Amino acid sequence: MTTQLELARVPFAADLSSYGNRPAIIADGHTVTYRELARRVGELARQLGTERRLIALAASNEVESLVAYLAALVAGHPLILLPEDKPAALESLVAAYDPDVVIRSAGGLISLDERRPGSDHELHPDLALLLSTSGSTGSPKLVRLSHTNLQANAESIATYLGITAEDRAATTLPTSYCYGLSVINSHFLCGATLVLTGLSVVDPCFWDLFRRERATSFAAVPYTFELLERIGFAAMDLPSLRYITQAGGRLGPAQVHRYAEIGRRQGWDLFVMYGQTEATARMAYLPPDLATDYPGTIGVPVPGGAFRLEPVDGLSDGELVYTGPNVMLGYAQTPEDLALGRSVTELRTGDLARKNEAGLYELVGRRSRFVKIVGLRVDLGQVEQLLADIGVTAAGTGTDDRLVVAVEGTHDNRLLAKVLAQGIGLPRAAIEVFPLHELPRLGTGKINYPAIAALAAAKHSATPQPTPRLGGSQVAPIPHKTGTESVRRIFEDGLDLTDISEDDSFVSLGGDSLSFVAVSVRLEQLLGHLPRDWHLRTVRELETGDPAPQAQGQPATHRHPGEKRSFSPMDTSVILRAVGIILIVGTHIGLLEWQGMAHVLIAAAGFNFARFQLTGRGLPRLRRQLTSVARIAVPSMVFIAFAYLVTDRYSLANIVLLNAILGPEQVTTEWHFWFIEVIVYILLAMSVLLAIPWISRAERRFPFLYPLVLFGVGLLTRYEVVELDLPHTLPALWLFALGWAVARSRDLPQRILVSALTVITIPGFFDDPNREFTMMAGTLLLIWLPTLPVPRAVSKPTVLLASASMHIYLVHWIVYPPLVGTSPALATVASLIAGLAYWTLCTKVAHAGGRLRAPNTDRATAQSSEVDRWDA
Repeated sequence: MTTQLELARVPFAADLSSYGNRPAIIADGHTVTYRELARRVGELARQLGTERRLIALAASNEVESLVAYLAALVAGHPLILLPEDKPAALESLVAAYDPDVVIRSAGGLISLDERRPGSDHELHPDLALLLSTSGSTGSPKLVRLSHTNLQANAESIATYLGITAEDRAATTLPTSYCYGLSVINSHFLCGATLVLTGLSVVDPCFWDLFRRERATSFAAVPYTFELLERIGFAAMDLPSLRYITQAGGRLGPAQVHRYAEIGRRQGWDLFVMYGQTEATARMAYLPPDLATDYPGTIGVPVPGGAFRLEPVDGLSDGELVYTGPNVMLGYAQTPEDLALGRSVTELRTGDLARKNEAGLYELVGRRSRFVKIVGLRVDLGQVEQLLADIGVTAAGTGTDDRLVVAVEGTHDNRLLAKVLAQGIGLPRAAIEVFPLHELPRLGTGKINYPAIAALAAAKHSATPQPTPRLGGSQVAPIPHKTGTESVRRIFEDGLDLTDISEDDSFVSLGGDSLSFVAVSVRLEQLLGHLPRDWHLRTVRELETGDPAPQAQGQPATHRHPGEKRSFSPMDTSVILRAVGIILIVGTHIGLLEWQGMAHVLIAAAGFNFARFQLTGRGLPRLRRQLTSVARIAVPSMVFIAFAYLVTDRYSLANIVLLNAILGPEQVTTEWHFWFIEVIVYILLAMSVLLAIPWISRAERRFPFLYPLVLFGVGLLTRYEVVELDLPHTLPALWLFALGWAVARSRDLPQRILVSALTVITIPGFFDDPNREFTMMAGTLLLIWLPTLPVPRAVSKPTVLLASASMHIYLVHWIVYPPLVGTSPALATVASLIAGLAYWTLCTKVAHAGGRLRAPNTDRATAQSSEVDRWDA
């Protein structure tokens, strides 16, 4: 007997085995045949059961995600498809729709969270797939797609692209994005091959893979072409390339013409396409032979589809309306909507269009207040409501590449941009916030959106533009005076770089804890206040005066740069380093007795690693992390080699920082540099660990949980569950991970949890309660007080001591012994001065070396790592 599930199957997913041993997926150097893929899909389909259930899949560009996607289609279970790298969106939709099963994949494994054995939902027989509209994940509104929709659109795309079993598509878009999904469906329909990768087109490894596997096509959104320009794509030799597809937003006619010409010369085609999630991806395509003559059009309807133009009152152009077998069943906004059948028979696109003399359709505008930015459709009304919900009066508009939001009054603009990025699913770089004294309005009282758009246009114009005016008043951002010194100049001096752009930040420029000290103090003196997250803010955001975050209910406070104060706030980690090195050196010399600060600085190292070394991904991030390690290891090895030559206290193992592994077990002078070794070992281990793709994804997905897991692993040595013969390194991972967790604590419950872990785990570690109190106090300061007031008279010495703390630690071991018999105080002061001198020398050598390198090579690399993966 034929079951309901069998009737509900999508043919292209159910017929995988018909292609036998042809390659279906090539991933990480391994080939999965259609027969093997069908077997794995079948196994998971059987595991999902025979009763229809609602499934949510956190999808990534991995084989396991494709297996889960196909298994749901084969087994007839309706599937909510979500991006793996947006856990907040996943949690939101899981809460809204209460799926029966949640599937995740990581590290080659599929994880099934079966929340109930059956289903609590009434699911319409035609329902196959639920997608967020146009890739946006900021709303519970989903597109309901049927089995027929998926099959029909795959067939249509395969027809006009001429896909055959010999084709191989390199994946450049997320599986959860309807455009990326359409590539998968159309190729599996034809027995073609997916070259599965998460690499960006700016990564040379992508093109090595493309050539090695003889890929024939890749998909691109408009931003992809900007990246292709940067890497010299036009001159690339890609003999297997047959065509490029473009969708996800409007590509400028000039770019269409240019790439169509490049393709004509090099033997490949450019397919410009138009679609919406509501049409299962594609509604129109521009035949490649017409692209140079009509680059501004969307072309003709896809096979099986049709357009008509419906008149719009007051406009000469009509609204584009599409009909075809790929038109969605309708929208879902609640779980109850999943029981609905077809509620729409045609798709009103909301786009205004006209038909030209060649029979091609051309888009001329939008009927409603939606904009499509980097492939995501953004509801400007939702943008304004998101900010209104937190008490901010705002007006939103946008272009093809950015969302422009004007807000009344002074706010933390970076925080507002972050709220919007998370709420509507846009990359942070695609959002600009302009603070205005008041929003510009027309005579009717309505907001003047063109004036806001003109504000952004004037800012990005290549030629000077007059400030937009409304009536007799100017519409201009609230100014912020920054004195004669600039943020850019401070970054240039502190990081030894030139040609810094307004979109650079301290972290994207490769800043770390060593350069953080001097830069933060100069910025605080310049700006009058220093936001806690200043190291993540761009030059533009700092120079336009985003106010520092304030406690809820507290007014923002500002200080004019020239205003004198007795105290100035300073980053707590900076103060801990300065005070810590004095107490460490003084204790070693015998001037005082105050132990525990070295362990506080291990926690501070984890704190700063999380702040400065976790942005970006892949090889650029690893390179930046290893460079930071080298800034510790190289000066240390040079000095220890000098100490080895002038004393008899150290060994060759000390020089190469391997004493903890090769040195004596008993504590001797050879253990003097244990702290340096600990930091280098951990930083190297964390950098290598995060270079593993699935671990890196886990850290991004669970930024607070990840260091807590490391903390738990470290506790195995803390409580001697695991014993190692490295006496001084035992507490390192535990404390480093604790500092990491401090940096990732974003709200009150998380800070309370980390505080509790601090108070619970430190007692009993040493026999000295004073030492344990120092460790607890230092860690709790990091958690609860991001800055501390410092008398202005001692702020500069504090900065110098913090900057040179590592160098002071190194040199004091050979400076103080000859002097301690004369005066411990003299020995301490001499150690501090000698350390400062060595720090100055190392800084000058590093700057001289930096000037010999190609300018800003590291910065360009760091910036490329910030490109949003799916845009690339």
